[in-house]
Amino acid sequence: SIRLSIADVRNQCTDHGADMISIHNEEENAFILDTLKKQWKGSDDILLGMFYDTDDASFKWFDNSNMTFDKWTDQDDGEDLIDTCAFLHIKTGEWKKGNSIPYKRKYLSDNHILISALVIANTVILTVLGAIIWFLYKKHSDSRFTTVFSTAPQSPYNEDCFGSWRRK
Repeated sequence: SIRLSIADVRNQCTDHGADMISIHNEEENAFILDTLKKQWKGSDDILLGMFYDTDDASFKWFDNSNMTFDKWTDQDDGEDLIDTCAFLHIKTGEWKKGNSIPYKRKYLSDNHILISALVIANTVILTVLGAIIWFLYKKHSDSRFTTVFSTAPQSPYNEDCFGSWRRK
């Protein structure tokens, strides 16, 4: 597993037309928490869209909205906050600080792997069916071709006889 910066994670979100979560009141925190409890199957900690700004020693939202609400757990504020991220703990609804983001890069999601496998399987099946149909068509058309000539009425005259009659 590799470690990503908060900026790297945010870039992944914005590359997909989304942004990271910002929470401005208790109702938003409760809504997000409720939604995550129903739908989220990942870790218990969800990365919030905030960063620690060392210039003025405070947390700020990436979307530049004001920090009007917080729900920090009791943590030691004496720790080094450079490269600090904030996480929402989905079991308690509290926020906690963390210094790095473990991330396992998936090159294809499970859905993409399934879709790719289905496309490949369909391609193979259609290719095999096409080959079988082509083979049967050729076999059938070749046998009809042979049958047409083998059952064609034969002339009572042979070529030699016909050729000698013309020369006269």
